[in-house]
Amino acid sequence: MTDDQRKQQTGDIGRRDFVRLPVAAGIAAGIAATAGAASAALEVVETNVNITTPDGTCDAAFIHPKSGSHPGVLIWTDAFGLRPSFRAMGRRLAAEGYSVLVPNPFYRKAKAPVFDAAGMAAFNFQTDMAKLQPLMASINAEGAAERDAIAFVAFLDAQKEVNKAKKIGTQGYCMGGPLVLRTAAAVPGRIGAVGSFHGGNIATAQPNSPHLLAPKIKARLYFGIAANDDMRQPDMKDKLKAAFPTTAEIEVYSGSQHGWCVPDMPAQNGMPIYNKPDAERAWAKLVALYAGALA
Repeated sequence: MTDDQRKQQTGDIGRRDFVRLPVAAGIAAGIAATAGAASAALEVVETNVNITTPDGTCDAAFIHPKSGSHPGVLIWTDAFGLRPSFRAMGRRLAAEGYSVLVPNPFYRKAKAPVFDAAGMAAFNFQTDMAKLQPLMASINAEGAAERDAIAFVAFLDAQKEVNKAKKIGTQGYCMGGPLVLRTAAAVPGRIGAVGSFHGGNIATAQPNSPHLLAPKIKARLYFGIAANDDMRQPDMKDKLKAAFPTTAEIEVYSGSQHGWCVPDMPAQNGMPIYNKPDAERAWAKLVALYAGALA
């Protein structure tokens, strides 16, 4: 398939093509490999667990197929934290054949869920952002994500349901976008695949920008960028392309806004953010990435 044909098929990128062809080919192969298994969902088990970290005790959900051992996956949530929508995401991924850990990134401040269904529905981006700031500050403090990542990967590797002969995947949304890069750099020998969806502040001009960790990262990567994030920071995709010239696929979802992958994302200016068709396309990319990189 030519580049023009691929663009016509996916409808992505728009102004420029930032897909790294070797990685894109690998993801395409992963899609083919997983297509036949889509209807064979595995029965899963969900358990609430507590994980000791250097900074305290983190509450988390550990979700895995009922039998066997499988590649591990660490999910970093968005700025609203661990809640039913991310547990559902973990169950869906576990049914695909992965042992999934979804931690509460705000355990230093509160137990999950910090935002329940009512809190999500009532959240107003214009007036309530101050509620998120101390929560995000707790995980974005210097070294916090790295300490947590090491503890979370160690937890996964200690579980009989995790196949330690396979690499671990990690995916993040919004606030979780930078955290997956910090995870991959903190535990480079274990992280084999990274997915970032509408990630914020992943490639900035700051000296501690996550994309500058690229020399430490050994994983294959997929970056799904929201249209409005691309408008606010059009050079982000260029910086990612330069940082990961052969190991990342980078796409702009021209029809979707920041947060489009998460079903319970609050509306903004009266308009829904969740975009199911694009969310499903992003999910297919993620599962294909894992199928190729965690095999």
